[in-house]
Amino acid sequence: MRIEFTKMHGMGNDFLVFESPRDAAMPDGARWRRVADRHQGVGFDQALVLEPPREPGTAVYYRIFNADGTEVEQCGNGARCVARYLQLKGGGAAGVHLRLGSPSGVIEARVLDDGQVAVNLGVPDFNPGALPFIAAAAEASYTLRLGAERVEFGAVSLGNPHVVLRVTDMESAPVERLGRALQADAHFPHSVNVGFMQVLSANQIRLRVYERGVGETLACGTGACAAVAVGRNLGLLASDVAVHVPGGRLGVHWQGPDQGAWLTGPAAVAYTGQVEI
Repeated sequence: MRIEFTKMHGMGNDFLVFESPRDAAMPDGARWRRVADRHQGVGFDQALVLEPPREPGTAVYYRIFNADGTEVEQCGNGARCVARYLQLKGGGAAGVHLRLGSPSGVIEARVLDDGQVAVNLGVPDFNPGALPFIAAAAEASYTLRLGAERVEFGAVSLGNPHVVLRVTDMESAPVERLGRALQADAHFPHSVNVGFMQVLSANQIRLRVYERGVGETLACGTGACAAVAVGRNLGLLASDVAVHVPGGRLGVHWQGPDQGAWLTGPAAVAYTGQVEI
């Protein structure tokens, strides 16, 4: 099937975006991997498949497929790109508010006057079962033994599973080694996204994220919100935090328990094209 697509990115976290009828057959994992290949395909971190709305009052329902072909629950930068795509397609001015359906629930989105996009990714859930993460009870910090090494982290769900490790230096953080080890650990039956957070101040952090099904990306929106949630849970961060990722700067606003986490940043179109899927 040949489709028309829009290539978009949020701080370098890149997406293949296209519209598909509800219940249309999706490519299998092998086909997604071929299209995601950056040498012989289009190349993307995630594919965002837009379907007709499933909930009243929503503009669209989006599905998310990682570069390895697995379907996942949520993607913060992807949600921002979906909102921007709909605003541009509709020819509307900035300032538009949208409700977007997704596998993890309805997402509120705002295309701001400066062209940036903010999305409410919902209330961070520290219940281990929400990830899922096999643990006796919810804690601000957990420790696992990976071989001879003990690793300390916080764990939270933003509609998808995250652990966040605090590090003293981003450049030397063992992102791939520990990212792979934690994703393969039996305590995370659905695997996990692994964030490495360097706290610069109460209002600024640096972050690298090793994503499920992708590897390290230039930016991870749910990962940014997860890092701020874990940092606030540990008493390290304020409610408004600048998150410096390899691709640039994201903003996270989280007031605390029972409040939604807002993610803000740019969402850009790179190009449009056609591809067989």
